[in-house]
Amino acid sequence: MRVFVTGSTGLIGRRVVQALLAREDAVVPLSRKPLPPDHFGPGACEPAVGDPTTPGPWLDQLAACDAVVHLAGEPIAGNRWTDEFLKLVRSSRVDSTRLIAETLARNPRRVDGTPKVLVSGSGVGYYGANTGDFVMTESSPPGTDVLADICRDWEAAADPAREAGVRVCHSRTGIVLDPAGGALPKMALPFKLFVGGRIGSGKQWVSWIHHADMTGLLLFVLDTPTFSGPFNAVAPTPVTNAEFSRTLAKVLGRPNLFPAPVFALRVLLGEIAEVVAGGQRATPKAALDAGYRFRFTELETALREVYGRV
Repeated sequence: MRVFVTGSTGLIGRRVVQALLAREDAVVPLSRKPLPPDHFGPGACEPAVGDPTTPGPWLDQLAACDAVVHLAGEPIAGNRWTDEFLKLVRSSRVDSTRLIAETLARNPRRVDGTPKVLVSGSGVGYYGANTGDFVMTESSPPGTDVLADICRDWEAAADPAREAGVRVCHSRTGIVLDPAGGALPKMALPFKLFVGGRIGSGKQWVSWIHHADMTGLLLFVLDTPTFSGPFNAVAPTPVTNAEFSRTLAKVLGRPNLFPAPVFALRVLLGEIAEVVAGGQRATPKAALDAGYRFRFTELETALREVYGRV
């Protein structure tokens, strides 16, 4: 299978490219800067150059592929949520998805006549910044805050491909536990400095997934011809923030004594504090129903593997 991957140099994208190469798929990773063919290691890699929000020659390479894993998007954490920044966040997700979907819609089938597939990113923020104790499955309604609006439009931008017969799947991703980046190093830093603790009341839910299951689930969806629609890319066992903090402190061998008040987070982080202090109790019903078997279902086991403390 020839697979086009956007966001290929990002945290998840790099692992996906390497996993595809390891099983001897042909991979076309998109990057804004030229990459050598061996950038991701040995394998049939044909790098493409371009901006996923802007038409260019890279679209011809995409059109020639059997599948697309679309993971590009401006990172949300670490930035103030100005109007200008939120426009960039939206454009990097919605505009790029629409451009890819329209390209696939013009040529929606593989050489053998079967539908092409688009696995496109999304997030558990689709359900809203704070959903309380309600269990969120893929059939739960969207939230009404700014991130939920972006996620809803992000998924809707794939409609041209879906309407043309492309098999479209949306990965509503939770917190990916990966030592190389993402949210986990930021969450772990206070504990490493001996000032870690729960955030706010600690009752808010954390939907997490180990990076190996994140990669495995994306490939599973890519390979399962009967699978379509949204899927929660989270482990089957979400935990409260208080439990996450206790477990992280235990694995790191650090105290868990200093709760972080939400008002202080607002001063430090701006609007994203509402996301950090909120949370979703999401479960991977679609993935489990389709037969995916998670490698890591318990948070402590997952964190011990991440930090090499099995």
